[in-house]
Amino acid sequence: MGTAQVLVAGVGNIFLGDDGFGPAVVRQLSSGGGNGVHFIDYGIRGVHLAYDLLNGWDALVLVDAIPDRGAPGRIEVFHIEPDEGASTHFDGHAMNPEAVFETVLALGGTMPPTVVVGCQVESVAEGIGLTAAVAAAVPHAIIAIDTVVADLLDRQEV
Repeated sequence: MGTAQVLVAGVGNIFLGDDGFGPAVVRQLSSGGGNGVHFIDYGIRGVHLAYDLLNGWDALVLVDAIPDRGAPGRIEVFHIEPDEGASTHFDGHAMNPEAVFETVLALGGTMPPTVVVGCQVESVAEGIGLTAAVAAAVPHAIIAIDTVVADLLDRQEV
């Protein structure tokens, strides 16, 4: 049995404030990796992520901004299941996870086990740079990613 391949994908638009959380986190992780773990900043390139997911990854960790539920900067970790019955229309301009998953399915691929490491946003107004609360959450997201990847590998889900 070979080394499991885990893709840690930072997604988001760096021109919309806290929506740039995923890319900011993955840029700090990009010097790490190895042992089958790959860190890639996809930004808003959903089609690129979808095509890369056709390469048979054992697990996907999406790092993304999530809606403000009253606690900007709070890190949340959760599993998501792609809807195998979803409409499989190809949208080359969408970046949301559902659109990426639908694109993978439309292209004949299957989605690996997927975990989101998300951060509640404070502002997604036009502008470059994270708010103070979300920027302060970046190190906590890195710890969460390390834990998620280790757990995926240890539980042999991948």
